[in-house]
Amino acid sequence: MKRFDQINVIPMIDVMLVLLAIVLTSASFIVQDKLNIELPETKQTSTYKPDNDVSLRIAINADNQLFLNDQTTTLEALNLELRHLNPDDAIEIRVDQKAEFGHFTNLIDLMKKHHLSNLNILTRKQNG
Repeated sequence: MKRFDQINVIPMIDVMLVLLAIVLTSASFIVQDKLNIELPETKQTSTYKPDNDVSLRIAINADNQLFLNDQTTTLEALNLELRHLNPDDAIEIRVDQKAEFGHFTNLIDLMKKHHLSNLNILTRKQNG
């Protein structure tokens, strides 16, 4: 009988690479849901494919909390951040349908102040 002096680790590395690929592809979906924002429904909307060129992701949840790239922020801190952007930079905006409209208008007013107009305001397509 032949004695095994070495362990073949190549199959184990293959399995680990497959598991890593699964984790990395599903991680992007987990990030989108962590703020629990219920987008308003619209009938006339187009499909949005998130772009890697998005400079900022801004969100307002149902409790009217403001988020910048999924981190809690204030309007004043966001104002400082927006000063460094170019008018052509893409900005993604998600606002919960239960958020107060005044918070959304304050956000849009801040965008106008900095002459930012490349905005993607996300909604859900209404069924039917």
